[in-house]
Amino acid sequence: MMQRTLVMIRHAKSSWANPLQSDFERPLNDRGEKDAPMMGEELKKRKLVPDLIISSTAKRAKQTAKKIAAAVGYDEANIRWYEKLYHCIPSVFEEVLYEVQDNVKTVYIVAHNPGITEFVNELSDEFYIDNMPTCAVAGIRFEADQWNEFHRIKKEVFLFEYPKNIK
Repeated sequence: MMQRTLVMIRHAKSSWANPLQSDFERPLNDRGEKDAPMMGEELKKRKLVPDLIISSTAKRAKQTAKKIAAAVGYDEANIRWYEKLYHCIPSVFEEVLYEVQDNVKTVYIVAHNPGITEFVNELSDEFYIDNMPTCAVAGIRFEADQWNEFHRIKKEVFLFEYPKNIK
């Protein structure tokens, strides 16, 4: 058995400056630009450095993933991009995790509400939140030989943090 860690990250605050812009193309706003590297620093400080980062392909998620990757020292060229993470239902997160190689111990997934909040709330009877704020991180630990055991294995949410809480 190997201890594995999943860190779910909601994209940082996005800009609504251009009302004609598609939701998929919305970039980060100034606060999002600051919050993403700050949360990356927080994860690094907690020694939660990823072996793999997976992200939605929406612009704000991509920008968040790249800023967090830079802050934790992860090569952004190795980020895996999944269009299906854009506004997905919780089961899609599991589908993505089942594709992760078994030598990977720590995975970050950068995605969107409401799916990310719903997914995190399904992971443990001891953890519930009404909403994952922008750039919030939820850390989940579990023991498993393979990522494809994720669904049936007991998980612990050991971390829930967000920018306004650490500023």
